[in-house]
Amino acid sequence: MTIFKAKESNVQTYANSFPTRFTKAQGCWLFDDQGKRYIDFLAGAGALNYGHNHPELKKALIDYITADGVTHGLDMHTDAKANFIARFDEIILRPRHLDYRFQFTGPTGTNAVEAALKLARKVTGRANIVAFTNGFHGVSYGALAATGNQHHRGGAGVPLSGVSRIPYQGYAGIDGLSLFETQLSDRSSGLDKPAAVIVECVQGEGGLNVATPEWLKRLEQICRQHNILLIVDDIQAGCGRTGTFFSFEPSGIKPDLVVLSKSIGGYGLPMSIVLLKPELDQWAPGEHNGTFRGNNHAFVTAAKALDLFWQTNELSQHIDARAKQLNQHLQKQLKLHPELFVNLKGRGLMQGIACQNGDIASAISQACFERGMIIETAGPEGQVVKFFCPLTISEAEMEQGIHHFIEAAAKVAKAQNSHSRKAS
Repeated sequence: MTIFKAKESNVQTYANSFPTRFTKAQGCWLFDDQGKRYIDFLAGAGALNYGHNHPELKKALIDYITADGVTHGLDMHTDAKANFIARFDEIILRPRHLDYRFQFTGPTGTNAVEAALKLARKVTGRANIVAFTNGFHGVSYGALAATGNQHHRGGAGVPLSGVSRIPYQGYAGIDGLSLFETQLSDRSSGLDKPAAVIVECVQGEGGLNVATPEWLKRLEQICRQHNILLIVDDIQAGCGRTGTFFSFEPSGIKPDLVVLSKSIGGYGLPMSIVLLKPELDQWAPGEHNGTFRGNNHAFVTAAKALDLFWQTNELSQHIDARAKQLNQHLQKQLKLHPELFVNLKGRGLMQGIACQNGDIASAISQACFERGMIIETAGPEGQVVKFFCPLTISEAEMEQGIHHFIEAAAKVAKAQNSHSRKAS
């Protein structure tokens, strides 16, 4: 570990929480240089929905590389890109009656968010963007302005502007959409009419807060009435994480733009997309560009993942079964340890349990790590233990992960009770 301490920047975070040196990975398992294995309930923060090194995805990639397939081609046309677009359109878009064009941006989620915000401003001629409390959209300047977390915002070094924030569903008991609607209709509200609203249907880093279908429909209606574009950030909640391919599907809304990253590449390879309605495609050639627009290796594994997992509803049914399995155990823990836990959060395999405070959540995460489980926390105070296993996890593997969590919770509860007795 010496080389990391000596040479790597202090900005690293996950390495601080999980201080070991990983050497290999398979499915929902990670292995370190001491031979210890860990069940992975982090899954690359949602970039590994299909697990580590899925054999069929790996074979497709190796076959492509062995045949000298194009690795890097800027935004030029390749067979890999054509096949991905065709498969995504056939398997994902058309069955859902969605018509989008594809913009391949730089390889990270924040690149896609930046492009979507930039395009919304260009198309509408307006500068303001509306975002929500506890939203997280990335840490480059435009995306960071739309992000609520003060820790991340504090790293900017300059004022973050161009974004107005309204309460997300359930925030402090405030009806944020009524407030938004009133402000749009009141010429003295001080709210500049926005180019777009950007929203997560389930807020990942913000604490697994869930917007109901009714709330999302109402938001879409407000946007339509006022000619405001609706952007859904599906970077973390998309690609099946909530049970359906897009997190907004249960609501029936049709966003103007959708941003995808993380698991869209299938294998954990970097790739990001803006899906945009055809009439919004008002870019001039090269007006928004970058050296790594589209990753041909990711196109290969992404297309293979679509073929493997999304031509039927089998994976969705599997996600639903594993989500119910997890939720049943979390419900029991919620009742068993009221001194630790407050409530359950999230949807699908994007679930969490909110703790009394961030210290308890952190202690549980560390106790899980000691037992051979990688799991992180989320929320404004890091108070939510966040269950983010690969979607392909088996029933038995899910049970193993839950068992580690139950043991960790019991250890932390015992320490809490002992501390309380000493204090009294």
